[in-house]
Amino acid sequence: MTFVKPPADQDVSEKVAQTYSRIREVLETEQIPEVFRCMAVVPPLLNDFFMNFRKFVLSDGKLNQKQKLLIAAAVAGQSGSLKWLEYLMTLAPARSVSQAEITEVLAVGATNSMYNVLFKFRAISGTEIFHGMGVGLRAHTFQNTSLGEPLVELINLALSTVNGCQPCTTAHVARARGLGLSDEAIHEAVQCAATMICGTQFLRSVGACTEAP
Repeated sequence: MTFVKPPADQDVSEKVAQTYSRIREVLETEQIPEVFRCMAVVPPLLNDFFMNFRKFVLSDGKLNQKQKLLIAAAVAGQSGSLKWLEYLMTLAPARSVSQAEITEVLAVGATNSMYNVLFKFRAISGTEIFHGMGVGLRAHTFQNTSLGEPLVELINLALSTVNGCQPCTTAHVARARGLGLSDEAIHEAVQCAATMICGTQFLRSVGACTEAP
């Protein structure tokens, strides 16, 4: 059930119209993507989100646009937003991202969540006894994709942060640094993930645009 529906273009506020104009300019399109139209019911959110999306997903920084798009896809997958995944796929060709790579990202994300559950349990169980027990969970996916170890670490780090797994996040920060990733690059990965959490959570919470037709 949809809690809100995107307003018709002729009914949007002046603030939304201004943001729409910026979206058209940046994305080089006349059609406003539905994921943004769904936010038009709250003009400040639409403006904030698109500005963040432009900076932390669509722009090069310490991480390049391909890395950021793949991290964004990992968060969309974690959030169960097929609509966002499909939209990100439309941006993929211009950033040399293949569907196979996005599928690998989703597999890495699923494997990371499996580990997050176990290590969060250890952290909150109130006893040290489980720390001495073997993990016992196979995770060869981390080492057997085309993504490369640095990107896999950034995805694991970002999703572990989203999932609130403190020991996992701490470990992935250390591994990312060990692979030569700068603290600024690590921070950008989390900013990218945070941006996508905002986008996916709002659409999911209002029941809008969360599933593909």
